Amino acid sequence: MDPKPKPVFFFVVPCFISVLILVTVEADYVRPPPRKDLHFPWNLKPSSHPQQVHISLAGDNHMRITWITDDKSSPSLVEYGTSPGRYTSVAQGESTSYDYMFYSSGKIHHTVIGPLEHGTVYFYRCGGDGEEFQLKTPPAQFPITFAVAGDLGQTGWTKSTLNHIDQCKYDVHLLPGDLSYANYVQRKWDTFGELVQPLASARPWMVTEGNHEKEYIPFIKDGFESYNARWKMPYEESGSNSNLYYSFEVSGIHLIMLGSYTDYDEYSDQYRWLKADLSKVDRTKTPWLVVLFHVPWYNSNKAHQGEGDQMMAAMEPLLYAASVDLVFAGHVHAYERSKRVNNRRSDRCGAVHITIGDGGNGEGLAHTYKNPQPEWSEFREASFGHGELKMVNSTHAFWSWHRNDDDEPVRSDEIWITSLVSSGCVAEKGYELRKMLLAP
Repeated sequence: MDPKPKPVFFFVVPCFISVLILVTVEADYVRPPPRKDLHFPWNLKPSSHPQQVHISLAGDNHMRITWITDDKSSPSLVEYGTSPGRYTSVAQGESTSYDYMFYSSGKIHHTVIGPLEHGTVYFYRCGGDGEEFQLKTPPAQFPITFAVAGDLGQTGWTKSTLNHIDQCKYDVHLLPGDLSYANYVQRKWDTFGELVQPLASARPWMVTEGNHEKEYIPFIKDGFESYNARWKMPYEESGSNSNLYYSFEVSGIHLIMLGSYTDYDEYSDQYRWLKADLSKVDRTKTPWLVVLFHVPWYNSNKAHQGEGDQMMAAMEPLLYAASVDLVFAGHVHAYERSKRVNNRRSDRCGAVHITIGDGGNGEGLAHTYKNPQPEWSEFREASFGHGELKMVNSTHAFWSWHRNDDDEPVRSDEIWITSLVSSGCVAEKGYELRKMLLAP
């Protein structure tokens, strides 16, 4: 289960109950028990050396490099080039920091580099000190592969998920909420940053917030302060006024990251921004349209039933009119894939909804499903794992889901998906979309 965290003023002591559960989906498969939280030694790096390095896409041909230093005088400088140790370009960025009760963050640096060439390896150094990192930019066109995993946390299963993703030849990581599971203990944001650095410093991580990012304390702390300071996404580049929702384009795909925990009704800033963003999408340039948010709308697990209903009522008609191809969500600690669906029924012009909140969190798996299985639900299983989405071309994509306790090449669920552009649905709903976008 994944309940909303309760406000705590000093610390949270998590309790974990290990249980052995038998899978009901496949009789010959025994689901393994939860794994313990990881333990991290104190970081003994010099104060000016970069820590918790991660990268994200930041507009056309640009990348945002984010890192933290204990040295508050360290510059927000990134040197970079296409050869090791030879930096032909330099970029100056910005920095921030925050205090949270008795915790003070390090200096959090955000520096945008570019323009960059597509499909190219760059070597870079942060703040003029410490080790050299390298990244690879996404390709200019198809094919492109996304790794997808939500609700990560910092357990042995998280480490297993990251190891499996590291074996995947992917270009961008998509994370639909619940990153560190810090739950008010700010030091856990730091350990999470160190845990994911080997992957997140090399490929862009595009994230949206979950309930465990909120960390709201009434009258004392606004929500999402830590998340917004540490994981800055390209919201300004996409015309949004909030880091909690934004969009970006890469290699023929338009991706929209929505916020389940900020206002989303038809009078909200997020809804107005979504309408404006959809009005700019050119399906001849970006034939695929993908959406991510945290709380699933289509969920046959008994966990978190109905929590996405209000957001679904407000936004599903708009996403349907826009012919969204795929929707990814987290929150429920299990895996589920739907048929193309709209208004709780199979619909050839609806989106495929995938719940993938099984990245490795310490709260365990949501193992109880509703029976009978709904008509729209195609595959479901409560196991830790990750997904891989390969956009092969403008008409076809290949989706696969991989259990952690199988080898990464083993696909526990897989399907070819045909784009709604190629099926004619986009053209069919053109008038409907224009009508909704022009509505006051």
